[in-house]
Amino acid sequence: MLDAVAVEAPFRVTDLKDWVYCPRILYYAMCLPDVRPTTFKMEAGADAGKAEEGRETRRSLKTYGLKEGRREFNVAVASERYGLRGLVDMVVWVESPGAEEVIAVDYKLSEVAGVHFQMQVAAYGLLLEEASGLPARRGFLYEIPKKKAELVSINGRMRDKLLASLEAMHRMLHNESMPAPTPNRNKCLACEFRRFCNDV
Repeated sequence: MLDAVAVEAPFRVTDLKDWVYCPRILYYAMCLPDVRPTTFKMEAGADAGKAEEGRETRRSLKTYGLKEGRREFNVAVASERYGLRGLVDMVVWVESPGAEEVIAVDYKLSEVAGVHFQMQVAAYGLLLEEASGLPARRGFLYEIPKKKAELVSINGRMRDKLLASLEAMHRMLHNESMPAPTPNRNKCLACEFRRFCNDV
């Protein structure tokens, strides 16, 4: 079990997820922190995640391709090095000699394992790896509607993308510079910050 670490970490892992989805979401959240509404989708996702914990304890670890492991829920992680903190829905500790690893699992009320969700899981893995000293080679997105676990490989390419995103986030915060909007304008249609973007 990890102890919650109090470090100077300006970003949450969910901020990283937002940044990957559209950098401006994080910009508005950091520079205009009192204007973001809590949407129905956010509340529904949080409620569904809590409800999933009870079902998880009755599920076999075969869902994640594992024969054995120890589950832990709502694990707080933080890193001064990365300036990142978060709360992992579930961590599976694999403690078999010679095959030790730490695996982050994030519950999603979504049927699509988008790259922003994958990056979120990878970030949890990176923080768990730093805190525990165990390798984080993979994680999972558990898609609640489909009752299916999607594998997220935390490989070199994913780590490079993650670190590049974190560097850009810190640069944005330091300079307070508005980033370009997402190139996928379909994301803007239901965005709670759409009224602030006059160029999309």
